[in-house]
Amino acid sequence: MSKGILSLVATPIGNLEDITLRALRTLKECDLVLCEDTRVTQKLLGKYEIKKPTFKADAHLSKGQLEKIKSLLEEGKHLCAVSDAGTPGISDPGTFLVDFIRTENIDCHIETIPGPSAVTAALSLAGVLGNEWMFLGFFPQKKGRQTALKELAVRKEATVFYESSHRIMKLLAELIEYVPTRTIAIARELTKMHEEFIKGTSQEVLEVLKSDPKKQKGEFVVIVYP
Repeated sequence: MSKGILSLVATPIGNLEDITLRALRTLKECDLVLCEDTRVTQKLLGKYEIKKPTFKADAHLSKGQLEKIKSLLEEGKHLCAVSDAGTPGISDPGTFLVDFIRTENIDCHIETIPGPSAVTAALSLAGVLGNEWMFLGFFPQKKGRQTALKELAVRKEATVFYESSHRIMKLLAELIEYVPTRTIAIARELTKMHEEFIKGTSQEVLEVLKSDPKKQKGEFVVIVYP
């Protein structure tokens, strides 16, 4: 019996055309697609006429679900794991799945099918000088938020993180307090129709978003320059 395979397949972060040929081939060849939200994944599969069964595998995987995935891999099945957007395991529930498989020492092959990532897309637009930057994932909501803001003020390299539309205005007000003179940028709705990149001081960026409530919506990548 052949060894099971888990393919970590990067998917588009907005524009559905941003997917690699290898990713499409892998999705066509696999036995089952593990995904955060089956509705989101079915939309992508439907665009490319890929008919595969899906299995919800989000951050709340139960013991029973994990055991099913383990059994499928031990049976030699080929599973694809996808995020709703971007690369599995990068600020994504895929981390828990990979950790489970490695901790359980499941005899299978884990491979990465690289592709879109909001972090690298935002950095490519930013023009950050130097080779050092730190990625924080999603900025802390409550616990650790004040500590993270204090660390931003003294960090010498660029810092990149995600923030939700519900907290972006609060974040900008906090950045005005903690890093008032530093240059920041927000990349909004990357690769989508309303993609936008706004750069300036925290106060300047805040004023831009205040001037048009529509700019406060969407998905944000925030960059604090060194």
